[in-house]
Amino acid sequence: MKIMVNGEPREIAAATLKDAVSELGYGEAKVATAVNESFVPATARGATMLAEGDRLEILAPRQGG
Repeated sequence: MKIMVNGEPREIAAATLKDAVSELGYGEAKVATAVNESFVPATARGATMLAEGDRLEILAPRQGG
C-alpha cells in the first residue's frame, strides 16, 4: 500500500504499524510514532492498522545539546 513516511511517499506491504516500523528498518529501535498526526505508543502499534494514504511519522531520539 502507498503511505507517506516522514513526508516521503513509500510503498509497504505491512498492515500494522508494528510491522511497518520493522519493514522500514527500525526493528527494535526506540522510536516515537504517529499516524495521521496522532501519537501511537509502542504498546499499541501491533493493534494499529494502516490504510492506503496514511501519514506515518517515525522519530528517533537525538543526543547532544
